[in-house]
Amino acid sequence: MKRVVIIFAMLAAGITARAQDADTFKSNYERQVRMVGNAGVGVETILDRWEQAFPDDPQMHESRHKYYLAKSAGSSVVIKETKRYLGKEPVLALKDSSGTEHFYFEVTVFADSLFALGQQAIDRAIQLSPSDLGYRVDKITALVQYEKDSPDMATQELLKLIDYHKTAKPSWVYFGLPVDESTFKQAVQEYCYNFFQFGTPGSYDAFKTVSEAMHKLYPKDTAYIDNIGSYWLVHMKNDRKALSWYNKALKIDPNDYIAAKNCVILARKEKNVKLEKKYLPALMASTSSESERAACKARLESLGKKR
Repeated sequence: MKRVVIIFAMLAAGITARAQDADTFKSNYERQVRMVGNAGVGVETILDRWEQAFPDDPQMHESRHKYYLAKSAGSSVVIKETKRYLGKEPVLALKDSSGTEHFYFEVTVFADSLFALGQQAIDRAIQLSPSDLGYRVDKITALVQYEKDSPDMATQELLKLIDYHKTAKPSWVYFGLPVDESTFKQAVQEYCYNFFQFGTPGSYDAFKTVSEAMHKLYPKDTAYIDNIGSYWLVHMKNDRKALSWYNKALKIDPNDYIAAKNCVILARKEKNVKLEKKYLPALMASTSSESERAACKARLESLGKKR
Protein backbone atom coordinates (compact mmCIF):
# COMPACT_ATOMS: atom_id res chain seq x y z
CA MET A 1 0.00 0.00 0.00
CA LYS A 2 2.80 2.38 0.93
CA ARG A 3 4.56 1.64 -2.35
CA VAL A 4 1.39 2.43 -4.33
CA VAL A 5 1.03 5.76 -2.51
CA ILE A 6 4.66 6.63 -3.22
CA ILE A 7 4.29 5.77 -6.94
CA PHE A 8 1.10 7.85 -7.17
CA ALA A 9 2.84 10.79 -5.50
CA MET A 10 5.74 10.50 -7.95
CA LEU A 11 3.35 10.45 -10.89
CA ALA A 12 1.49 13.49 -9.57
CA ALA A 13 4.76 15.32 -9.07
CA GLY A 14 5.76 14.47 -12.63
CA ILE A 15 2.49 15.88 -14.00
CA THR A 16 2.96 19.07 -11.97
CA ALA A 17 6.53 19.48 -13.18
CA ARG A 18 5.40 18.99 -16.76
CA ALA A 19 2.70 21.66 -16.37
CA GLN A 20 5.28 24.00 -14.86
CA ASP A 21 7.58 23.36 -17.79
CA ALA A 22 4.79 24.27 -20.23
CA ASP A 23 4.17 27.46 -18.28
CA THR A 24 7.87 28.22 -18.43
CA PHE A 25 7.85 28.01 -22.24
CA LYS A 26 4.85 30.31 -22.33
CA SER A 27 6.50 32.79 -19.97
CA ASN A 28 9.73 32.77 -21.99
CA TYR A 29 7.76 33.32 -25.19
CA GLU A 30 5.76 36.21 -23.74
CA ARG A 31 8.89 37.85 -22.35
CA GLN A 32 10.65 37.62 -25.72
CA VAL A 33 7.60 39.02 -27.54
CA ARG A 34 7.49 42.00 -25.18
CA MET A 35 11.10 42.76 -26.06
CA VAL A 36 11.18 42.13 -29.82
CA GLY A 37 7.58 41.74 -31.07
CA ASN A 38 5.62 38.72 -32.30
CA ALA A 39 8.07 37.91 -35.11
CA GLY A 40 11.27 39.23 -33.59
CA VAL A 41 14.63 37.53 -33.15
CA GLY A 42 14.51 34.45 -30.96
CA VAL A 43 10.73 33.99 -30.99
CA GLU A 44 10.73 31.15 -33.50
CA THR A 45 13.46 29.33 -31.57
CA ILE A 46 11.35 29.38 -28.42
CA LEU A 47 8.31 28.21 -30.38
CA ASP A 48 10.28 25.33 -31.92
CA ARG A 49 11.49 24.16 -28.51
CA TRP A 50 8.02 24.60 -27.03
CA GLU A 51 6.53 22.48 -29.81
CA GLN A 52 9.18 19.79 -29.43
CA ALA A 53 8.37 19.47 -25.73
CA PHE A 54 4.60 19.96 -25.94
CA PRO A 55 3.34 19.32 -29.49
CA ASP A 56 -0.30 19.26 -28.37
CA ASP A 57 -0.30 22.50 -26.40
CA PRO A 58 -2.93 24.74 -28.08
CA GLN A 59 -1.32 27.86 -26.59
CA MET A 60 1.87 27.05 -28.45
CA HIS A 61 0.00 26.71 -31.76
CA GLU A 62 -1.88 29.97 -31.10
CA SER A 63 1.46 31.69 -30.41
CA ARG A 64 2.88 30.30 -33.64
CA HIS A 65 -0.14 31.69 -35.45
CA LYS A 66 0.71 35.14 -34.11
CA TYR A 67 4.31 34.66 -35.20
CA TYR A 68 3.39 33.84 -38.80
CA LEU A 69 0.73 36.55 -38.94
CA ALA A 70 3.24 39.19 -37.87
CA LYS A 71 5.98 37.79 -40.12
CA SER A 72 3.69 37.78 -43.16
CA ALA A 73 2.38 41.33 -42.66
CA GLY A 74 3.48 44.33 -44.69
CA SER A 75 1.95 47.60 -45.79
CA SER A 76 0.76 48.95 -49.10
CA VAL A 77 -1.05 52.01 -50.42
CA VAL A 78 -4.25 51.66 -52.44
CA ILE A 79 -5.98 54.43 -54.39
CA LYS A 80 -9.75 54.83 -54.17
CA GLU A 81 -12.22 57.41 -55.40
CA THR A 82 -14.19 57.31 -52.14
CA LYS A 83 -13.36 59.36 -49.05
CA ARG A 84 -13.47 56.32 -46.79
CA TYR A 85 -12.20 52.78 -47.27
CA LEU A 86 -12.71 49.95 -44.78
CA GLY A 87 -14.11 52.53 -42.38
CA LYS A 88 -10.92 54.62 -42.39
CA GLU A 89 -9.89 58.08 -43.54
CA PRO A 90 -7.28 58.42 -46.33
CA VAL A 91 -3.67 59.22 -45.52
CA LEU A 92 -3.51 61.51 -48.55
CA ALA A 93 -5.84 63.10 -51.11
CA LEU A 94 -4.64 64.43 -54.48
CA LYS A 95 -6.30 65.81 -57.60
CA ASP A 96 -5.20 64.76 -61.08
CA SER A 97 -4.94 67.02 -64.14
CA SER A 98 -8.68 66.72 -64.78
CA GLY A 99 -9.53 67.80 -61.26
CA THR A 100 -10.63 64.35 -60.13
CA GLU A 101 -9.75 63.70 -56.52
CA HIS A 102 -8.02 60.45 -55.61
CA PHE A 103 -7.73 59.14 -52.07
CA TYR A 104 -4.76 57.13 -50.81
CA PHE A 105 -5.20 54.56 -48.07
CA GLU A 106 -2.54 52.58 -46.24
CA VAL A 107 -3.54 48.93 -45.79
CA THR A 108 -1.93 45.83 -44.35
CA VAL A 109 -1.08 43.10 -46.86
CA PHE A 110 0.12 39.58 -46.17
CA ALA A 111 2.52 37.12 -47.82
CA ASP A 112 0.25 34.25 -48.79
CA SER A 113 2.55 31.36 -47.89
CA LEU A 114 3.34 32.66 -44.40
CA PHE A 115 -0.28 33.61 -43.76
CA ALA A 116 -1.32 30.06 -44.70
CA LEU A 117 1.14 28.64 -42.14
CA GLY A 118 -0.43 30.87 -39.53
CA GLN A 119 -3.88 29.58 -40.40
CA GLN A 120 -2.65 25.99 -40.12
CA ALA A 121 -1.30 26.74 -36.66
CA ILE A 122 -4.53 28.31 -35.39
CA ASP A 123 -6.54 25.47 -36.95
CA ARG A 124 -4.49 23.04 -34.86
CA ALA A 125 -5.17 25.08 -31.72
CA ILE A 126 -8.90 24.99 -32.48
CA GLN A 127 -8.74 21.24 -33.11
CA LEU A 128 -7.07 20.70 -29.74
CA SER A 129 -9.40 23.07 -27.85
CA PRO A 130 -12.62 23.47 -29.87
CA SER A 131 -14.51 25.26 -27.10
CA ASP A 132 -11.96 28.04 -26.71
CA LEU A 133 -13.59 31.02 -28.37
CA GLY A 134 -10.33 32.98 -28.29
CA TYR A 135 -8.66 30.73 -30.88
CA ARG A 136 -11.66 31.02 -33.20
CA VAL A 137 -11.66 34.80 -32.84
CA ASP A 138 -7.94 34.83 -33.72
CA LYS A 139 -8.60 32.88 -36.91
CA ILE A 140 -11.56 34.97 -38.07
CA THR A 141 -9.89 38.28 -37.25
CA ALA A 142 -6.84 37.31 -39.31
CA LEU A 143 -9.09 36.38 -42.24
CA VAL A 144 -10.91 39.72 -42.00
CA GLN A 145 -7.56 41.52 -42.15
CA TYR A 146 -6.42 39.36 -45.06
CA GLU A 147 -9.56 39.61 -47.20
CA LYS A 148 -10.42 43.26 -46.49
CA ASP A 149 -13.36 44.42 -48.64
CA SER A 150 -14.51 40.93 -49.63
CA PRO A 151 -14.56 38.82 -46.43
CA ASP A 152 -15.80 35.56 -47.94
CA MET A 153 -13.63 33.14 -45.95
CA ALA A 154 -14.23 35.11 -42.75
CA THR A 155 -17.98 34.85 -43.36
CA GLN A 156 -17.78 31.10 -43.83
CA GLU A 157 -15.78 30.73 -40.62
CA LEU A 158 -18.37 32.78 -38.75
CA LEU A 159 -21.14 30.56 -40.10
CA LYS A 160 -19.18 27.49 -38.99
CA LEU A 161 -18.76 29.05 -35.54
CA ILE A 162 -22.50 29.77 -35.30
CA ASP A 163 -23.32 26.22 -36.39
CA TYR A 164 -20.88 24.78 -33.85
CA HIS A 165 -22.47 26.89 -31.11
CA LYS A 166 -25.90 25.65 -32.14
CA THR A 167 -25.12 21.95 -32.47
CA ALA A 168 -22.37 21.33 -29.90
CA LYS A 169 -23.66 23.79 -27.27
CA PRO A 170 -20.14 24.20 -25.88
CA SER A 171 -19.21 25.61 -22.49
CA TRP A 172 -17.17 28.44 -23.96
CA VAL A 173 -13.86 29.61 -22.57
CA TYR A 174 -11.80 32.55 -23.80
CA PHE A 175 -8.11 31.63 -23.78
CA GLY A 176 -8.85 29.21 -20.96
CA LEU A 177 -11.11 31.47 -18.88
CA PRO A 178 -14.81 30.50 -18.65
CA VAL A 179 -17.24 32.89 -20.37
CA ASP A 180 -21.00 32.82 -20.85
CA GLU A 181 -23.14 32.80 -23.98
CA SER A 182 -23.26 36.59 -24.13
CA THR A 183 -19.54 36.64 -24.96
CA PHE A 184 -20.19 34.49 -28.02
CA LYS A 185 -23.01 36.79 -29.14
CA GLN A 186 -20.93 39.88 -28.50
CA ALA A 187 -18.02 38.50 -30.54
CA VAL A 188 -20.23 37.77 -33.54
CA GLN A 189 -21.94 41.15 -33.31
CA GLU A 190 -18.53 42.85 -33.25
CA TYR A 191 -17.74 41.27 -36.63
CA CYS A 192 -21.13 42.40 -37.93
CA TYR A 193 -20.35 45.93 -36.79
CA ASN A 194 -16.97 45.89 -38.54
CA PHE A 195 -18.46 44.56 -41.78
CA PHE A 196 -21.04 47.36 -41.70
CA GLN A 197 -18.35 49.97 -41.05
CA PHE A 198 -16.24 48.70 -43.97
CA GLY A 199 -19.09 49.79 -46.22
CA THR A 200 -18.19 47.75 -49.32
CA PRO A 201 -20.60 45.54 -51.30
CA GLY A 202 -18.81 42.41 -50.12
CA SER A 203 -18.75 43.48 -46.48
CA TYR A 204 -22.44 44.44 -46.58
CA ASP A 205 -23.24 40.97 -47.91
CA ALA A 206 -21.21 39.44 -45.07
CA PHE A 207 -23.03 41.69 -42.59
CA LYS A 208 -26.41 40.49 -43.84
CA THR A 209 -25.45 36.79 -44.08
CA VAL A 210 -24.07 36.58 -40.55
CA SER A 211 -26.89 38.70 -39.09
CA GLU A 212 -29.50 36.43 -40.69
CA ALA A 213 -27.79 33.34 -39.29
CA MET A 214 -27.77 34.85 -35.80
CA HIS A 215 -31.38 36.00 -36.15
CA LYS A 216 -32.37 32.44 -37.01
CA LEU A 217 -30.56 31.23 -33.89
CA TYR A 218 -31.84 34.07 -31.66
CA PRO A 219 -35.15 35.23 -33.18
CA LYS A 220 -36.00 37.43 -30.18
CA ASP A 221 -32.67 39.25 -30.08
CA THR A 222 -33.32 42.67 -31.60
CA ALA A 223 -29.64 43.37 -32.32
CA TYR A 224 -29.69 41.10 -35.37
CA ILE A 225 -33.13 42.33 -36.46
CA ASP A 226 -31.77 45.88 -36.37
CA ASN A 227 -28.76 44.71 -38.40
CA ILE A 228 -30.98 43.39 -41.17
CA GLY A 229 -33.02 46.60 -41.13
CA SER A 230 -29.84 48.64 -41.44
CA TYR A 231 -28.71 46.50 -44.38
CA TRP A 232 -31.89 47.37 -46.26
CA LEU A 233 -31.71 51.01 -45.21
CA VAL A 234 -28.07 51.82 -45.89
CA HIS A 235 -26.90 49.38 -48.55
CA MET A 236 -30.05 48.55 -50.49
CA LYS A 237 -31.74 51.98 -50.04
CA ASN A 238 -35.04 50.19 -49.50
CA ASP A 239 -36.79 52.28 -46.85
CA ARG A 240 -39.96 50.17 -46.80
CA LYS A 241 -38.15 46.93 -46.06
CA ALA A 242 -35.94 48.63 -43.50
CA LEU A 243 -39.00 50.02 -41.71
CA SER A 244 -40.62 46.59 -41.61
CA TRP A 245 -37.56 45.12 -39.85
CA TYR A 246 -37.33 48.00 -37.38
CA ASN A 247 -41.03 47.58 -36.61
CA LYS A 248 -40.38 43.91 -35.95
CA ALA A 249 -37.67 44.88 -33.45
CA LEU A 250 -39.94 47.39 -31.70
CA LYS A 251 -42.68 44.78 -31.29
CA ILE A 252 -40.19 42.64 -29.36
CA ASP A 253 -38.58 45.53 -27.49
CA PRO A 254 -40.46 48.86 -27.53
CA ASN A 255 -37.36 50.49 -26.04
CA ASP A 256 -34.98 49.44 -28.83
CA TYR A 257 -33.05 52.66 -29.44
CA ILE A 258 -31.59 51.80 -32.85
CA ALA A 259 -34.96 50.77 -34.26
CA ALA A 260 -36.76 53.80 -32.80
CA LYS A 261 -34.08 56.23 -33.99
CA ASN A 262 -34.08 54.91 -37.54
CA CYS A 263 -37.88 54.84 -37.68
CA VAL A 264 -37.94 58.54 -36.75
CA ILE A 265 -35.30 59.26 -39.39
CA LEU A 266 -37.34 57.41 -42.02
CA ALA A 267 -40.54 59.21 -41.01
CA ARG A 268 -38.82 62.59 -41.34
CA LYS A 269 -37.31 61.59 -44.65
CA GLU A 270 -40.80 60.79 -45.97
CA LYS A 271 -42.20 63.91 -44.28
CA ASN A 272 -44.75 61.62 -42.65
CA VAL A 273 -45.90 63.50 -39.54
CA LYS A 274 -48.23 60.73 -38.41
CA LEU A 275 -45.44 58.17 -38.54
CA GLU A 276 -43.00 60.48 -36.77
CA LYS A 277 -45.47 61.07 -33.94
CA LYS A 278 -45.85 57.31 -33.62
CA TYR A 279 -42.12 56.66 -33.15
CA LEU A 280 -40.98 59.71 -31.17
CA PRO A 281 -42.29 58.34 -27.82
CA ALA A 282 -40.29 55.14 -28.36
CA LEU A 283 -37.18 57.21 -29.07
CA MET A 284 -37.80 59.29 -25.95
CA ALA A 285 -38.14 56.16 -23.82
CA SER A 286 -35.08 54.41 -25.24
CA THR A 287 -32.48 57.19 -25.41
CA SER A 288 -30.00 57.73 -22.59
CA SER A 289 -29.36 61.32 -23.71
CA GLU A 290 -31.21 64.03 -21.81
CA SER A 291 -30.75 66.47 -24.69
CA GLU A 292 -32.18 64.00 -27.21
CA ARG A 293 -35.11 63.31 -24.90
CA ALA A 294 -35.79 67.03 -24.61
CA ALA A 295 -35.56 67.45 -28.39
CA CYS A 296 -38.07 64.63 -28.90
CA LYS A 297 -40.45 66.21 -26.41
CA ALA A 298 -40.18 69.60 -28.09
CA ARG A 299 -40.73 68.02 -31.49
CA LEU A 300 -43.85 66.21 -30.29
CA GLU A 301 -45.24 69.44 -28.88
CA SER A 302 -44.46 71.20 -32.14
CA LEU A 303 -46.21 68.50 -34.17
CA GLY A 304 -49.21 68.66 -31.82
CA LYS A 305 -49.60 72.38 -32.48
CA LYS A 306 -49.62 71.78 -36.24
CA ARG A 307 -52.80 69.67 -36.11
